[in-house]
Amino acid sequence: MDDISNTEQAIELLQGLGLKEYEAKAFVALTRLPQATAKEISDISEVPRTRVYDAVRVLESKGLVEIQHANPQQFRAVAIDEAAETLRDEYEAKTDTLRRRLEEIEPASQATEAESTHEVWALTGRTAIDNRTKQLLGEAEEEVVLILGTEAVATESLLEAVSEARGRGATLVIGTVSEPLRDRVESTVSEAEVFVSGLEWLHGALPDDDTEITRILLVDRSTILVSTAHDSDGADGDEQAVFGRGFDNGLVTIVRRLMATGLLPVEDPGIS
Repeated sequence: MDDISNTEQAIELLQGLGLKEYEAKAFVALTRLPQATAKEISDISEVPRTRVYDAVRVLESKGLVEIQHANPQQFRAVAIDEAAETLRDEYEAKTDTLRRRLEEIEPASQATEAESTHEVWALTGRTAIDNRTKQLLGEAEEEVVLILGTEAVATESLLEAVSEARGRGATLVIGTVSEPLRDRVESTVSEAEVFVSGLEWLHGALPDDDTEITRILLVDRSTILVSTAHDSDGADGDEQAVFGRGFDNGLVTIVRRLMATGLLPVEDPGIS
């Protein structure tokens, strides 16, 4: 079952990277063989033999397959690391081009100051929220207050973005929910005040409340992001976030005051 699952996932991922179904199936089949004819590829991939040649030609044009012009023709996949790097380069090149094209499109209208400072927006998915968190950290000029509610969100790239904010002169205050996570953050991020947070409401306060607050970010006391999840180590789509900007934004004001009541280490005698 594991082999079947891995094969299906590999094919699905390759399709997500731009290969068509038969191309993905043919490539996965070739990774299982030292070399193969079109018939052999067809036998283990369920790609019709007449379609194997078209699929392999596309794979060759992408640098994923080598062809030996014998009789019959022999095909083999490039090394897995090489194939992954080739696909990564193509994906990143397309992403860079997409970014440039989108930036060059004229906006249909201009957002007003009121819109940007008083509205609250929602975002879903850990990957999207990770990216937004790093974007907001990239805007920090004076202060970053970050509460890490779970180990899963404390990725290397996020901590690197925190360190870069410190490099720009922002002061760092980082709360964690455990001592091991505090120790890891301290060893990664220099010149930061790091402690085990006294915010008891990070985890569900009610018996039937399984919602966890996975992260809280306050940038320059005027931009806030709060994310929650039912399963902190679960699927990407489980995490949800809200964020807002503006010193007088209601969400920013409320969370800023709530955080101010709990930004003390749990061992502090002032915490009841």
